[in-house]
Amino acid sequence: MEKKILNFVLNWIDQAPRRTMALVCLTCVALLAYGLYLQHVVGLEPCPMCIVQRYALVLIAVCAALTGATARKGLYISGSVLIVVLAVLGAFVAARQSWLQWYPPEVASCGRDLYGMIENFPLQRVVPMLLKGSGDCSAVDWTFLGGTIANWSFLWFCAMGVAGVVLAWRRNRAA
Repeated sequence: MEKKILNFVLNWIDQAPRRTMALVCLTCVALLAYGLYLQHVVGLEPCPMCIVQRYALVLIAVCAALTGATARKGLYISGSVLIVVLAVLGAFVAARQSWLQWYPPEVASCGRDLYGMIENFPLQRVVPMLLKGSGDCSAVDWTFLGGTIANWSFLWFCAMGVAGVVLAWRRNRAA
């Protein structure tokens, strides 16, 4: 049964790589829309790590849209590899945030927001401060099926990374 499902998915990717890229793009847009819903309707404020994950989703969506629009094999493979790199970056940040949620720091400080950090510090200091996280990054304000936003983000980034690897590999194999 699992082999049939895997063959179906691989055949679908081979026959409809543009639809696969469109699906990746639409998934990113849907995740971003839900994040904005949680922020503006539910009232959850994003932490700096959440904002970095949003930027990764935006970049993956743009890359998937541009890659899906091209028919050139080289650009398609390059775009797929770029999606993998961006998904790994997003998964890393989500994993770090999940770790902070599971093992919160003893001294929690909210710190500055992303825009305040960018305005007051050089970029080489902002990036480590973002990855270090703050008290907000360790807060668990929302769960679904036992997973936090960071946990679900990690899973979605991993899925997009796997999709990018499969697309690049299958397109490279195709003549």
